[in-house]
Amino acid sequence: MASPPAALNRKLALTFIFITVLLDSIGLGIILPVMPQLLMEVSGESLSQAAIYGGRLLFLYAFAQFMFAPVLGSLSDRFGRRPVLLLSLLAYGLDYLLMGWAPSLMWLVVGRLIAGAAASTYSIANAYIADIFEAQDRAKNFALMGAAFGGGFILGPVLGGFLGELGPRIPFYATAVLALANAGFGFVVLPETLAPANRRRFVWSRANPLGAFLHLRDYPMVLGLVVAYFCFLISHQALPAIWSYFAIARFDWSQSQIGFSLGFVGVLMMFTQAVLIRWVLDKHGQVVAAYLGLVCATISLLGYAFVTQPWMIYLFLTVGAAQGFLGPAVQGLMSARVPADSQGELQGSIASLASLAAIVSPPIMTELFAYFTAESAPIHFPGASFLLAAILSLLSLVLFAPHLQAARQEA
Repeated sequence: MASPPAALNRKLALTFIFITVLLDSIGLGIILPVMPQLLMEVSGESLSQAAIYGGRLLFLYAFAQFMFAPVLGSLSDRFGRRPVLLLSLLAYGLDYLLMGWAPSLMWLVVGRLIAGAAASTYSIANAYIADIFEAQDRAKNFALMGAAFGGGFILGPVLGGFLGELGPRIPFYATAVLALANAGFGFVVLPETLAPANRRRFVWSRANPLGAFLHLRDYPMVLGLVVAYFCFLISHQALPAIWSYFAIARFDWSQSQIGFSLGFVGVLMMFTQAVLIRWVLDKHGQVVAAYLGLVCATISLLGYAFVTQPWMIYLFLTVGAAQGFLGPAVQGLMSARVPADSQGELQGSIASLASLAAIVSPPIMTELFAYFTAESAPIHFPGASFLLAAILSLLSLVLFAPHLQAARQEA
């Protein structure tokens, strides 16, 4: 791998990227507790119907991200990380202003489409990591980005829950302020990390979801890991898709209680990816970390499906935190097998993969939730979506096994 420019201040770059992912995560988490109330307000519908609308908005967001993430990743391989990232942050902030103002469901639809198209920050953050660290150090620093995301989930949902008591639109405006301030900060301090020698020509045939995935055929193990990871991501989408609706239906929680539970998830994510995963990677390696993540994910999803008391939720959230081992471990395995001039493309492909899972999963999970919580439901079972997610997580474990075993033999 060619080295990054000598003038690059690696610590400054890593600090800014950490802050970027942290603030973006706050922005994502801060609106989760208020989405049910806002959707009921703009649509005039019940909680079950609002959950369906919420699933469709997630679908539109993910579809836009699926289409544009490879384009933005390839643009960052051509023009550098800095300009693409700053433009994405600016669009992100302006979009949340739009959604805070939205007088109808249609304006929320427009806002989610714009947000999805601009949502390249996490994939470019990971491309930064690939730019400035050697292959053996990337998994730990991918985990640092996961810790930043977890830190945002500590603050975001808690803030959203309390700000939501002032009105369901207030968290959107708070998110816009954070995103625009971060864009301004980045404009002043952000260094470029992609050396001119490591840039490649922008090619439309590769800068689209199909082209990016087809290019992964050059790396058979990467492609196999991608397929297995996709199955996990479908199951993983169940929690953000229905958590707020599930908490209301199962325990009649308030917005602040929902925010607190999601903040607890953030604490666990940050501890897992800032502390625990480094110990697991050093002692056992990426393959064991991936297995642990999948097993704990499956157990926690089964727990959510059948939980009967609020305290049990926190028990299974604690178990489920270990699923945070999976993403950094798998990304580390994939990144080590892709050349420097294709790291942005790889991260764009992974982002598109996550978006494709978010296209497929939330409508299914929210429709299933709505079916089993409606007055006409054959049985009242708010956890049905989590049961389906647990089955998919188990399937992912089966698909991962041969590829992880091959990676272990290569080590």
